[in-house]
Amino acid sequence: MEFILIIAVAVIAVLAYRSYRRTQLQTKKQHEITAAELESVKRTADEDITRFGEELQDLDLEMVGKDLGDGARQDYQRALDSYESAKQAVGQVTEADQIKHVIEILEDGRYAATCVRARVNGEPLPQRRPSCFFNPQHGPSVEDVMWAPPGGAQREVPACAADAERVRAGAEPDVRKVMVGPQRVPYWEAGPAYSPYAQGMFGALGGVMTGMFLGTMLGGMFAGGGYGDYAGGYDGGGEGGGDGGGDGGGDYNPFDGGDGGDGGGFDFGGDFGGDF
Repeated sequence: MEFILIIAVAVIAVLAYRSYRRTQLQTKKQHEITAAELESVKRTADEDITRFGEELQDLDLEMVGKDLGDGARQDYQRALDSYESAKQAVGQVTEADQIKHVIEILEDGRYAATCVRARVNGEPLPQRRPSCFFNPQHGPSVEDVMWAPPGGAQREVPACAADAERVRAGAEPDVRKVMVGPQRVPYWEAGPAYSPYAQGMFGALGGVMTGMFLGTMLGGMFAGGGYGDYAGGYDGGGEGGGDGGGDGGGDYNPFDGGDGGDGGGFDFGGDFGGDF
């Protein structure tokens, strides 16, 4: 009897393992990235870098004639370095997963630029927050708003001031769309190639992003992580352009609670930084 039981357990274990391996292989096949998809996500990242470079040019004009302290100078340099590093990194991308590193560099530069303005205007350093969910080109979010994708449940998502106002007014937010075949779709509907792109912006949130992307082409790509501590995961800014800003404490869990929704080379002509 014991021998039969052992055989039965062994058979069940073998069948379970085979099922697990089959599921793994199917998932891997579904997540394979084509050369065209890789070029698409690289182009998207490059567009974001170009946009950030243009914002740095605008920032340079804003700072003309203003007295920058040491902290603002270092944050400014950090923003410039991030821009250059992101340009270099995107040119070296050969796999989709490497896009995450490019976007993380860009995220740091965007935050550093907001710190420059805060310091020069005598304001507290902004809390370190994720980019605007609707359009990362808008830079760091300023608040969370309730929003639902078509057919999905409402969730709190990080938004810039303009998109937050649009959502509250019942208007459509300015969504970042990318080309997939002949049509433009929201980046979160663009397929697994864009998972590293999204993770570069929201990966620090851990598994909380799974609920937002559930039911979309990115669904499940954020699975496996717990609820992350976003704002509290950075050091305080302080003088000298530190990694975080302001108090930045506490857990940032935009999708905590509730049911999951169904979802849905820019080179400057010269040194635009000038003398600080």
